[in-house]
Amino acid sequence: MSRHVAIVTDSTAYLPPRTMERHGITTGPLTVVLGDRALEEGTEISTRSLAQALQKRRSVTTSRPSPEVFAETYRKVAESGATGIVSLHLSAELSGTYDAAVLAAREAPVPVRVVDTGMVAMALGFCALAAAETAEQGGTVDDAVTAAEKRAGSTSAYFYVDTLDYLRRGGRIGAAQALLGSALAVKPLLQLQDGRIELLEKVRTASKAIARLEEIAADHATGAGVDIAVHHLAAQERACALADRLRARVTGLAELHVSEVGAVIGAHTGPGLLGVVVSPR
Repeated sequence: MSRHVAIVTDSTAYLPPRTMERHGITTGPLTVVLGDRALEEGTEISTRSLAQALQKRRSVTTSRPSPEVFAETYRKVAESGATGIVSLHLSAELSGTYDAAVLAAREAPVPVRVVDTGMVAMALGFCALAAAETAEQGGTVDDAVTAAEKRAGSTSAYFYVDTLDYLRRGGRIGAAQALLGSALAVKPLLQLQDGRIELLEKVRTASKAIARLEEIAADHATGAGVDIAVHHLAAQERACALADRLRARVTGLAELHVSEVGAVIGAHTGPGLLGVVVSPR
C-alpha cells in the first residue's frame, strides 16, 4: 500500500475522468434536487436531463452535501495509504460544500487540509491538478496547498448566460442586477471575483457578447503555458467554435479543454451557458 498525499475535490471541478484517474484525484459528489428527488451529480442525473428539466421550467435546486459524503471519501482515501489529504472545493460564497468538508475533516483518520479555492468548474479543476502534480513530485500537504492557492490566484473565469433568471432564483446574483439585465434586454457577461459571481459587462446581443467573451479571455491568456477550459450547457456547437478561435489566437496555449458543465452549475446558469477559464501554470 503506497504512502502519499491524496487530493480530493468535489464534482463541480469537472475534470476529465482520465485526468482524475491519471493523477489519482478523488471527487465527492454534490446533489441536485429535481422536483422531490435528490440526485447525485455525475452519476444519477445527466446534463441532458437537467437541460430538459430547466427548459420545461421544472423545479431544480441544489443542496449542500452532507458531511458524511466527505467523511466516507476521506476514509476510503486513507485506506488506500494516504498519510494526508488536501481537500479542495468550490467557492464558499456559492455553496456550503466547504463547510461540510470542514466538519468531515475533524473525524478523518488522517490529517485533512480543507481549502476554499474561491473557484468553480475547471477553475477549481486546475487547482486540483496543480496540487496533485505537486504531491506526485513528493510534495507535502503544505506544498500541495500552496500550489493550489497559487494556481487559484492566477486563474480567471468569465461566462455568458442567456438570462440571469436562473442565477437570481438560486440567490447567486443580486435581484437588482438580474432585473437590470431583463429591463434593458441585454446579454450579460459575468466573472468570478473574490469567490462571487459579479456582473462584468452588459452587451446588446448574444453574438456580440460571445465575441466579447473571446476577446476578454484572449487578452488574459498571455505568456507561455496557459491552460484554458471552455464550458457550456446545451451549447456544444458554440463552445467548440469558441475553443477553435481561442486555439488560433492564444500563442502560449498549453492545454485546452471543452466540456459541458454538470447539473450543479447548470441548475444555476441555465441552458446556453458559455464560459471560459484562463489559468496560467
